[in-house]
Amino acid sequence: MFVDPTLTSANLIARSILSGPDAIVAADRSGTITYWNPGAQRIFGFSAEEATGRSLDLIIPERLRDAHWAGWQKVMDTGRSHYHDDDLLAVPALHRDGSTISVEFSISPLLDDDGGGLVGIAATLRDVTTKFQETRALRREVRELRRRLEEPAPDSPTTATSP
Repeated sequence: MFVDPTLTSANLIARSILSGPDAIVAADRSGTITYWNPGAQRIFGFSAEEATGRSLDLIIPERLRDAHWAGWQKVMDTGRSHYHDDDLLAVPALHRDGSTISVEFSISPLLDDDGGGLVGIAATLRDVTTKFQETRALRREVRELRRRLEEPAPDSPTTATSP
């Protein structure tokens, strides 16, 4: 089987991934954003110039920051996360306009050139706000239908039982 080497070059593959529709965000050990691709700009509304060099707090809702940073510090201290490579996480995030969006993401460690030291984290994120809202609406509808099924119909005859 012939494989065209121009289609398998690392640079071509990297450019394709980095310019795709998903956000790719990298941060150093302190949580400072070091990479922000066009997908991140589309999803979060900040340009690379606005985001790079700033804290990840830029996109983390205030109510979630303490938990985020506690987990972040644990990963930086141990080099391990309780999430696995195949875990897809879903959390609220902040858009530039102040609105909350829903994102699913996976994380990857960023290792130094020797491959041993953890220098940061990269995340691949996707906006799933519409999917989340639709799922929530369907769950509400199912709850309401179940409630209606459990209550007696207003004009249904009641059956008396004799002792």
